[in-house]
Amino acid sequence: MIKKLLQLAIVSVTFMTGVVHAEVKIVVLDSVRAILESDEAKLLVDAANKEMEVEQNELRSMAEEMQSLGTKLQTDGEVMAASEQRKMQKDIEDLQADLQFRSQRLQKEVQDKRQEILQALAPKFDTVLKDIVQVDQIDFIMAPNALQYANSKWDITRRVTEKMNEQRD
Repeated sequence: MIKKLLQLAIVSVTFMTGVVHAEVKIVVLDSVRAILESDEAKLLVDAANKEMEVEQNELRSMAEEMQSLGTKLQTDGEVMAASEQRKMQKDIEDLQADLQFRSQRLQKEVQDKRQEILQALAPKFDTVLKDIVQVDQIDFIMAPNALQYANSKWDITRRVTEKMNEQRD
């Protein structure tokens, strides 16, 4: 709430001083989206996905096995001995716990890889952004999540992504 009020105050002051000086140029930029939609980031994401493919397949097969055991317990449970039912129920619970743990670990790994990609491409993003700011004489850049509404003509995200794709290291 305080952050939004502060942003509103900054924008208000800017508009008041803009009348005295010159036109103020404010644009919207989703920096994470701009980076992740770049060609280089897509390649890095694909490589990361390939690295994690084995783990994803193992999780899928564990989920299928757990579902298969659950179905078997439902259909054949009445004719099974009580000890066999308990063992199967325990196997299902063990699989579920292992699946949950490994899923969380994989999710953290995905988040870490995403953060690595963002950090790796940040210098290139900063260079492109500085160029665009200088050429277009932009005064303020706001994140879309800080706004309630913004006309898409003021969103420079796609332009930043395209400029990043044009740049070669």
